[in-house]
Order: sequence, then structure tokens, then C-alpha cells
Amino acid sequence: EGNSCHIHLSLTDENGENVMAGEGPDGMSELMRHFLAGQLAALRDFSLLYAPNINSYKRFQPGSFAPTAVAWGVDNRTCALRVVGHGRSMRFENRLPGGDVNPHLAVAGLVAAGLYGVEHRLPLPEACTGNAYTAGYDQVPATLREAAELWEASPIAKEAFGEEVVAHYLNMAKV
Repeated sequence: EGNSCHIHLSLTDENGENVMAGEGPDGMSELMRHFLAGQLAALRDFSLLYAPNINSYKRFQPGSFAPTAVAWGVDNRTCALRVVGHGRSMRFENRLPGGDVNPHLAVAGLVAAGLYGVEHRLPLPEACTGNAYTAGYDQVPATLREAAELWEASPIAKEAFGEEVVAHYLNMAKV
């Protein structure tokens, strides 16, 4: 139930070359692997930025093509994060945001999560190659309340945005 606003993100260098493509597994660069690992690490904590309203959570039903699993996969639409393209078109898609998202906040969350993964050199787990709905992955928050609690307790959010911004968006969720 509801509409999506899936966000595709790629990174380029000062010459316009895609820095996500590389010689690593699945055609990804080491930078992209860390960036994507940061997305996974922060996905539940940043759900408030991607699904900001009580009705946002009605979309997250198994088998609905709205993600429920905190997983990534190559062109796997059952995962919250989907890697698509190759070479110059290499990018990832965050499938969590809905039509009610503030795109500026969502992109800020994507960039902050990615930088967290790069700065902490987070390892990327294996890709999901099957049905993420039934594979036993951690689940995205089921309610706005759960998302707000995760946001409030998130060291990643506090590191990226600061206590004041975290408190502001927590208040938004509660009002």
C-alpha cells in the first residue's frame, strides 16, 4: 500500500568518472563496497529519514516489492539495496523511501551512511542472491515508533548529523 520513491545514487570523481565501478566482486570498486556497507549499517537507524510518516510503514509487506529485509543484491528487487548497472552506469538503489519522503533528507542520509562505511572501512557482507523476504535478514522497522527509537539511539546518526539535528527529527516523528 502506498507509493515508492526509490533513490539511485552513484559517485563520480572530479573528471566525471564513476568511482563505484571497479575490478572487485560484482564489478564494484573497494570504495563502493565500503559505501554500500555503510548503507546497510545505517539503514534501520536512518529509516526515519526514508519513511517519515506513520503511513509510510504500510508499504513494508513481504512480497510487495517494498523492501522488508536489510540486505543488498545485484539487481535483486527483494532487497532494500539493489546494485544496478556496470562500468560508467554502476550505482545502487535504496528501495526504502516512499512517495512521502523528503528527498533532501533521504539523500543526506544516503551520503552520511556511505561516508560512515568508507571512513570506518566497513566490510560488505555477501550479496543476497535469492528471496530476501524469506532469507532471515534483519528487518526494516515496522512502525514509525520503532524507526524513531532507532534514530534516537543511533550513534551513526549522532556522528553524522549531531545531537541537535537528531533531536529535531525525533520531535518531528513524535508530533
